Amino acid sequence: MSVIVIKQGLLDSLQDEGRFGYQHLGINPGGSMDPIAARFANMLVGNERTCAVMELHFPAASLLFEERSIIAITGADFSAVVNNEPVETNSSIIVPANSVLKFMRYKNGCRCYLGIYGGWNAELWLNSYSTNMKVFAGGYAGSSLRTKDVIQVNRSSASFRMTEEFASPHQVVKTDLSHLYSQTKKIRCVAGSDYDWLDNHSKNKFESSAFTITSESDRMGFRLHGELLKNANGEDLLSAAVTRGTIQLLPSGQLIILMADHQTTGGY
Repeated sequence: MSVIVIKQGLLDSLQDEGRFGYQHLGINPGGSMDPIAARFANMLVGNERTCAVMELHFPAASLLFEERSIIAITGADFSAVVNNEPVETNSSIIVPANSVLKFMRYKNGCRCYLGIYGGWNAELWLNSYSTNMKVFAGGYAGSSLRTKDVIQVNRSSASFRMTEEFASPHQVVKTDLSHLYSQTKKIRCVAGSDYDWLDNHSKNKFESSAFTITSESDRMGFRLHGELLKNANGEDLLSAAVTRGTIQLLPSGQLIILMADHQTTGGY
């Protein structure tokens, strides 16, 4: 079975839980930006949690399903429709053969995840199916998805029979995942070993000010715009190991929060 990209999205790719154990070689973990949503996408279609899912940003890809499939869309809500009929997020959905999935309008969230029964047939690289676009490895040819790409679905574990044929999308299971996400705009932070490099005024500004995510952001990191912060001693920090969620102070006085495709070391 295969699924065809009939219209590519902004930055859609195949991801899993990540590629761990290789940072000492300069290879970052990668993986889905929202591991909770990705995990539930697999859960709702009966896959193992380690199966690859499709991570989509808005505007997202349009997809043609050549055969009947069970899918689930979790995470952000981009107003998904199958054959122009609205379908809900956080649901198991049976789609008929030759169905087209589109995402019509942004509602909320930054990225959604598409799971399919059996899992996407992704390239395994260093024990992970996640796409590493820097070295063109993993996922689908190590690249984001483009128009006319044909993505295979694992059928060895994806045989299912139903006594009834559905001519339109049919919702099987619906769940509510809203309780898994905080509704506040405040983010809990843990002071790192270098937090005291900030002067007291900068610490106060960091802990009480609002910061905006700028357009210079991607899967590697979210650049923030806000109050300028200062290093108390004016020295440069030697490079050290970093991980997802690390907040770094740039020479400009602005901050960056490292994301899934973060570098393995950092220091300024």
